Amino acid sequence: MSAGTSFSLQVPEDQFDRGVQLLAENLLAPALPDEAFTVVQQETISAVTGQLQSPAHLARRAMRTALYPKGDPALRQPTPESVRTLTLDDVKAYYRQVFRPDMTTIVVIGQVTPEKAKPTIEKYFGDWTATGPKPETNFPPVPPNPPAASAVPDASRVQDEVTLAQTLGLTRSHPDYYALRVGNQVLSGAAFASRLFRDLREQSGLVYSVDTMLDAGKNRSIFAVFYACDPPNVSKARGLVERDLREMQTRPVTAAELKQAKTLLIRRIPLSTSSTDSIAAELLDLSARDLPLDEPFRAATRYLATTAAEVQAAFAKWIRPGDFVQVTLGPKPE
Repeated sequence: MSAGTSFSLQVPEDQFDRGVQLLAENLLAPALPDEAFTVVQQETISAVTGQLQSPAHLARRAMRTALYPKGDPALRQPTPESVRTLTLDDVKAYYRQVFRPDMTTIVVIGQVTPEKAKPTIEKYFGDWTATGPKPETNFPPVPPNPPAASAVPDASRVQDEVTLAQTLGLTRSHPDYYALRVGNQVLSGAAFASRLFRDLREQSGLVYSVDTMLDAGKNRSIFAVFYACDPPNVSKARGLVERDLREMQTRPVTAAELKQAKTLLIRRIPLSTSSTDSIAAELLDLSARDLPLDEPFRAATRYLATTAAEVQAAFAKWIRPGDFVQVTLGPKPE
């Protein structure tokens, strides 16, 4: 059992009722004792102190600062002093504001029927109420970021980890999302058979690894490229990344690339629900994103229908090869 803004329970079938009862008690009537608060506060101060000195944290901080405008909620971070000034009353007030049934989704999966699960959940969670307006939990939209670059030293590394990232104007609900996913698969989704791996490692030997990410949310999205290389190769590798992205914008992907990308994307859909834990996690994620529960099927249909021209148009519309924020972690890049 675990409790918090994300909570979970795993019990034998014959202990389902008792397990849900204990979970509800933990979540709806937490003890929050004084002595535990003092211990956790000191542990958190120590953890935050170490985190703020970590090169990996400094690199993430540099990226967020360059991507988002001043005052954006994504730039908030705890400090030892801010944690030290917290009181138990602050924690209780936070609990009352944030823990509420109208912001909660519960998924039950395993050796239990809906006829048994529904009344059990209602019995122990049914009296849960909320007061006042719901707090806003989604970050607001952001404008396109300007280009920027920063380097974070890390004496423990002999090579650079490079991140190129940019904010995108589209959201998860935009129709172009699926074409971008297909194109992203062409770029890096097939390992040695992907464009970036072929051009940056196999043919030029500039990088040890390369990958891309398309993270689309309700109000803001990020496209990023990650690669690791020796310091003299940082700029050379970036040049090839930008070249490949511009090629995606000006020339359609090949029929073979398109077929391979669609096949890999669709194959991952059943694999992503190969265990009860993964099924539950997917249902929770779909609920949190306000997506229909049959979204995987809808996505497969969209992937199958995507054309090379649509991939090219989506990359031409949304990706800005010259506007990356570059952050390197390791030795001074060249």
